[in-house]
Amino acid sequence: MDYLNAFWVGGLICALVQILMEKTKLMPGRIMVLLVCMGAVLGALGWYEPFQEYAGAGASVPLLGFGNVLMKGVKEAVDEKGFIGLFAGGFKAGAVGTSAALIFGYLASFVFNPKMKK
Repeated sequence: MDYLNAFWVGGLICALVQILMEKTKLMPGRIMVLLVCMGAVLGALGWYEPFQEYAGAGASVPLLGFGNVLMKGVKEAVDEKGFIGLFAGGFKAGAVGTSAALIFGYLASFVFNPKMKK
């Protein structure tokens, strides 16, 4: 049953994003930021963990999950370092994923020989 929950929750998130892209004037970048912020808000309210337990992989859509990771990092850093944790926590928590995306993107540029659009 967990696979079924992951399937329909992930599909529902993708369908809602597709509706936003088609029915509003929001650009994809803004929708991506909206998803990251939604993951952070769900994490801050303590709703992301139960949501992820219910939906499994469907809830770990990269953008929602990234927002939750950032929020967890900020919470931990604020508990540990106080106010300065607001600034350092998100960077520390998201550094591995962000670094991996940059490194693999750079390596892919060598393999696929990208060209600028004219």
